[in-house]
Amino acid sequence: MSRIILITGTRKGIGKAIAEHFLKRGDTVIGCSRTLPDWAENFSNYEHFTLDVADEEKVLEMFNNVRKKYGRLDALINNAGIASMNHSLLTPIETVRNIFSTNTIGTFLFCRESAKLMKKKKFGRIVNFATVATPLKLEGEAIYAASKAAIVSLTETLAREYADFGITVNAVGPTPIQTDLVRNVPQEKMDRLIQRQAIHRFGTFEDVINVVDFFLREESNFVTGQVIYLGGV
Repeated sequence: MSRIILITGTRKGIGKAIAEHFLKRGDTVIGCSRTLPDWAENFSNYEHFTLDVADEEKVLEMFNNVRKKYGRLDALINNAGIASMNHSLLTPIETVRNIFSTNTIGTFLFCRESAKLMKKKKFGRIVNFATVATPLKLEGEAIYAASKAAIVSLTETLAREYADFGITVNAVGPTPIQTDLVRNVPQEKMDRLIQRQAIHRFGTFEDVINVVDFFLREESNFVTGQVIYLGGV
């Protein structure tokens, strides 16, 4: 049966790759981003909402539309995120607010509203996005790593809160993938980071999709509150 899957941050990068993966498998995908993606018209089973994931009013409006149109939600993939790679002494407070707003508040809002829909069917899969920057304690990424550390804690706690509703909550922590988030990072810094991994290479979209697929499987109903960091971190 076709699943109803909500994915945040689908305009490009990892979010786009995940969306296309499930669309090609015949699932119905609901996506969102601040601007409309240029690939959306390629799929009849895709619906897009243009919004900021931290804008509660817009998020509630979107979920109201989803509830009316589909009546259920099978999976949420909280991909939307932003980063700032600079020393803490050079980080303005506005950057701190923006990162926590998108990464942490946005993830919380979508988890909360998705769970309200999922619990009616006693089934749901939530996958959040962590980062290897947190366990590696990467210099120059203090605020980004902190916002994602909050996601790890949120994932572990919500897993307990939502378990009785048949909802699992897990997270994937990608290593660097060659997307817009890392293209402006000096090559020397990226090389040092990759050498700290057990497997010395960039991650790929397929690596992330593999973990997401695992978390979404019906057979994964006994897996919750887990964070899988890629690359052997």
